[in-house]
Amino acid sequence: MALPRALISAIVWVPLLACSSTPAPDPQYRPTESVLEVVAVLRRHIPDDTYRFPPALDFTGRNVYRSSLIRLENLEQVHADALRSGYMDEVIAFAKGRALERIRAFALAAEAYRKAALRQGSLEMEALRSASLCDTLEESANLGYDPDRPPESEGDETPPPGESQLLAGYEQRVTLLEALEDEATETHYQFMILEEIERADAARARWFASVRLLSADGNVRALAERQRLVVRHRESKNANRHMLALADLYADMADEYVQSNPPEGLRFDPPTFQELVDAAARLYEAVANQDGSTEKLQAQQRLEAFLAFTLQVDRDRFTQ
Repeated sequence: MALPRALISAIVWVPLLACSSTPAPDPQYRPTESVLEVVAVLRRHIPDDTYRFPPALDFTGRNVYRSSLIRLENLEQVHADALRSGYMDEVIAFAKGRALERIRAFALAAEAYRKAALRQGSLEMEALRSASLCDTLEESANLGYDPDRPPESEGDETPPPGESQLLAGYEQRVTLLEALEDEATETHYQFMILEEIERADAARARWFASVRLLSADGNVRALAERQRLVVRHRESKNANRHMLALADLYADMADEYVQSNPPEGLRFDPPTFQELVDAAARLYEAVANQDGSTEKLQAQQRLEAFLAFTLQVDRDRFTQ
């Protein structure tokens, strides 16, 4: 029996529709639909030791604390009507505080914690404690001269202080942070405090390196500060970066020595130059041998360039 023409057309279109339909996206790549989903991710990664290890990344490859903050803000906008009653305000504010403090927005984190404490719920005491710690971290971050710190207002360029005042500021900053360690024992704040101490030590080392040519003992003091940074923070995730900075300082000093004392001249002292070369090469090699390190390739390339420079110096010495 012949099939009706309409039925035949339907049978032909069914497989075509099936082929053209869009497959369902992978669940892990769907937009975040729940505040609790973001909170669960944060709760998992808040105890992470970010002093020794890099911050965790989410499935998009972004910093998990930054991405969690963005998702919370997006949820507040998309579900504004559902959240209007305020039943999730305490949780959202507390989660924002946890995310903000890990990206060094301490003042905003303290503000978020105080907002969470206003609800006088189960998170009130922890929110107030965290707000107090973030206030102290914000205070310490503003102590001491730091060339990387943005100005408080546009056009405000405060000149760097004198050496004694600068060192006093760094000491005060580190002392304030070390005083927090007892209060932060066995919490994630102990890792944040170590990170802030490391930043203070790094800013101090950078300052000494930037002014080393202004005094007779500038090179010695700059090297001492760079070495101090490497030794004090050998367990940091940035340890290889600190070693590279020290190696670069030795390499710069070797280059400056050659410029001041041409290899073909009588003032050139091979042992002095070789001492700088050996120190820089050892540090570059130490970092270049760190498998899995992001600084490995940088160290290899800088070592090759530095060795090419030393070969040029040797050629100039013996071919003039």
